[in-house]
Amino acid sequence: MTRRLLLSYLGLAILVLAGLEIPLGWIYARGEVSRASQSVERDASMLAEVTEENIEKGNLDALPDVVGDYATRTGGHVVVTDKRGIVLADSDPSGRTGVSVAAQPDISRALRGRPTVATGDDLLSATMPGTSGTTVRGTLRLTYPMAEVNARVHRIWGALALAGACVLAAVALVAFTLARWITRPLRTLEAATAQLADGRLTDPPDATTGPPELRSLAASFTHTATRLQQLLKAQQAFASEASHQLKTPLTALRMRLENFEPYLDPRAHGSLEESVGEVERLSRMVQGLLALARLENSATTPEPVDLDSVIADRVAMWESLAAEQFVVLAVTGRPAGRVWALPGALEQVIDNLVANALRVSPPGTTITLHRSPGTAAGAELHVVDQGPGMSEADRARAFDRFWRASDSHHDGTGLGLPIVRHLVNASGGEITLGPAPGAGLDAAVRLRPVAGGRSRGASGSPRSTPAAATAP
Repeated sequence: MTRRLLLSYLGLAILVLAGLEIPLGWIYARGEVSRASQSVERDASMLAEVTEENIEKGNLDALPDVVGDYATRTGGHVVVTDKRGIVLADSDPSGRTGVSVAAQPDISRALRGRPTVATGDDLLSATMPGTSGTTVRGTLRLTYPMAEVNARVHRIWGALALAGACVLAAVALVAFTLARWITRPLRTLEAATAQLADGRLTDPPDATTGPPELRSLAASFTHTATRLQQLLKAQQAFASEASHQLKTPLTALRMRLENFEPYLDPRAHGSLEESVGEVERLSRMVQGLLALARLENSATTPEPVDLDSVIADRVAMWESLAAEQFVVLAVTGRPAGRVWALPGALEQVIDNLVANALRVSPPGTTITLHRSPGTAAGAELHVVDQGPGMSEADRARAFDRFWRASDSHHDGTGLGLPIVRHLVNASGGEITLGPAPGAGLDAAVRLRPVAGGRSRGASGSPRSTPAAATAP
């Protein structure tokens, strides 16, 4: 913003200077040419009178001295002719005398008593008749080079340019100081906003400098940020305390219900088991809510993580449980390499997705963890099951908290996928649900690859659990 303000001030100054200096320079240049033309015309008239007097008296030998002396003093070029247009004197030593120039337009006009003044790019020219009354006894042509006039014009343009440069330098200095003064609260506000996004505000924005509106904005932001930090701390404290306060009564409730079993009629045992199951589900839901609250309140920076190593570790952990359900776990695709993720996030993401897939996978099916290396779109991990799958409407709502499919018969809490999405988004990636080829669900996780990151973990060959041999 400082640069844009500086450029706007300088642009305005340049427009003002151009509007003032260009007309001023043009007027001065025209005035210099006009003054030089008038001076040449005046000198030519004066010399014409002197030469006419010498011609009238027959003192032709004095003409070279007259024109030569003038040419030496002024740098002009003087040519004198008689009434027939024959050159009598020329201030140029190499000039020829005795030749006729009557055919030249300005000489011809002067022989008829009509003066000529002309301004060209290189020369100023004035041709005057030497008259006594109505009698023309000769002519005089005075030419003056424009070099000196042009030099004066160039000097004034240079002076105007130098003055403009000095003005622009002064404007730039003042504009830079003013822009820095205006934008200082914004810079500190930007830094404070970045700190607040990370969950802490150690350097509040400067509310003592800058325009009054920005000082007021900085003060309001500081007040709002302080209030938000207090609320976040209170929420974090609540999540920490509630995790301990809620687990104890839920555990006690479950134990009391289980203690009722010997004293209940056998016909009530089914209801008791359902009640115990609901208490267990409520306990898991509380744990999920507290975990989600802690995730939303935490401010952790993504770090490079070896995706292949995490996949290998989690598959090894789930192998035994998958074998009990006669389900095969397979890892396919080329090594994905290192990706950016929150510490511990990939483990939770894979655990939740594999757990969901196991709940719906019939015996004898395969859960595939397919990985692909990092590209411009990102490194990908697909968790594909061969279960009943989900409709398009269900996939659109699957990430809503507490939502479960209407035909679902498992005891999930509806918090697993929201936790997964939060972890993936906080890591800078995205997760989508799509139909798997044939049947089932494809959970695709896309993460940002680490530039130049190479996997140090599992190879790209598929692997499966020992359950493959015993699956029905």
